[in-house]
Amino acid sequence: MPSPPSTTERTESIWKRTAAMAQRWPPLAADADCDVCVVGAGIAGLSVAYEVARRGRSVIVLDDRGVGAGETAQTTAHLASALDDRFTEIERIHGTGGARLAWASHHAAIDRIEAVCALEGIDCDLRRVDGYLLLAGRWTAEMLDEELAAARRAGFHEAERLERLPFEEARFDGPCLRFPRQGQFHPLRYLEGLTRAIERDGGRIHVGTHASDFEIGPMIRVKSAAGASVRCRHLVVATNSPVNDRYAIHTKQAPYRTFVVALRVRKGAVPEALYWDTREPYHYVRTQPWDDASDALLVGGEDHKTGWENDAPERYRRLELWARAHFPAAAERLLAWSGQVFEPADGVGFIGRNPADRDNVYIVTGDSGQGMTHGTIAGMLIPDLIDGLQPAFATLYDPSRRSLRAVGEYARINAAVAARFTDWLRRGDARSIDEIAPGTGAVVARGLTKIAVYRNEAGELSACSAVCTHLGCIVHWNGEERSWDCPCHGSRFATDGRVLSGPAVGDLERVELPGERPGGEAPAK
Repeated sequence: MPSPPSTTERTESIWKRTAAMAQRWPPLAADADCDVCVVGAGIAGLSVAYEVARRGRSVIVLDDRGVGAGETAQTTAHLASALDDRFTEIERIHGTGGARLAWASHHAAIDRIEAVCALEGIDCDLRRVDGYLLLAGRWTAEMLDEELAAARRAGFHEAERLERLPFEEARFDGPCLRFPRQGQFHPLRYLEGLTRAIERDGGRIHVGTHASDFEIGPMIRVKSAAGASVRCRHLVVATNSPVNDRYAIHTKQAPYRTFVVALRVRKGAVPEALYWDTREPYHYVRTQPWDDASDALLVGGEDHKTGWENDAPERYRRLELWARAHFPAAAERLLAWSGQVFEPADGVGFIGRNPADRDNVYIVTGDSGQGMTHGTIAGMLIPDLIDGLQPAFATLYDPSRRSLRAVGEYARINAAVAARFTDWLRRGDARSIDEIAPGTGAVVARGLTKIAVYRNEAGELSACSAVCTHLGCIVHWNGEERSWDCPCHGSRFATDGRVLSGPAVGDLERVELPGERPGGEAPAK
């Protein structure tokens, strides 16, 4: 069986290191029919497929990279009902009723993961732990009290204020909030369990299958780049950023890169818990078993807008310095990786019927920092919509919603996108191809055009158009992941121009360099 293309991220997370998934699922080789076609085999897509199959509907899952090969494998897998965008902010934008629904849905998602693990016998290191929100940055003790009050109004009555952390292993001064019965797990092992259950219930999974076109109607046809297609009554696009939509959703959210270091600590040296501080961007911390004598301390943060910076080593360094200042047990670095999240303008993800589409097309996106619970919410919400029901959470997550109290953030997101089109006027990252070092890439101007040029370690060059195939922004080099990233809407491409993640569907156009040999191989310089 041919292996699928490479994963969307080059860096290796702890989940990839400790549970590399054998991609045993074949590409789609012939036309097929089903009730529900799910595009995307991360936690959102597989959660939907699992629940759909359990209800007796036929389901086919398509993914071009592989099960868990996208951003699910790049997370730190916090399972939190303590809201990432804070209760006070969600209440300000969506009211007390909206904050209640947001908390209740994430709370229900953790319960659902726990129930699925018990029902399907999935061993994925699932643990219930406390979460602690730690005072830092511009927050004051009064703001912490306001957050506690908003959390309780939203229904999180067990939340409480502590004068300090109840243990000495983590060095944080001042008060904090404790949120009981949060959770953590191993996301790839969880996905492996979901795939077994989906196939048991008659579902089909095809990896190495790139969904390149969508014909929308009462019956939908999902065409693959290889030629085979799936006809279905309902389509669910769970690709982190929707690949079936060019405009509507992408004006409502912004892509960010987020960074993680894993540091060795003695087994039990850091109490099992979820830790978050109130900086902007905030730090997020948990532990994960590493070996018989050690745990890995997972420390994330240092986010930046996708395609706007290229300084991952410095961000890892800052994370490590922060971790050592607050967790004295931290020893050597084990791993470091990055991932991509989409931040919705109004703080709540988009799950439901796709705007300006037929009622049988659904999307999942805008996970912010809570992709694991957000994807699980999709598994509870979308199957109900398919069955003609109106679940309690539907209005809050409706992708068509308009949040007037977040209009300023909508404007900032789209102003930032508009500003990136001035990249067309820039000279380029390098004055000539000769300046590009082995293992790096740069955008080079050729007249009025922009060329994305990569030189591998052997000195061989590959070049493609630097124009993103989504809406025409100029891509930027991501040295950490060795990819071309679009600063407008977050599309990402491999060094040879192959699309890695949407919203773009097509590859960057191949460009011939002077002296290029037949077959597309560029000479060494």
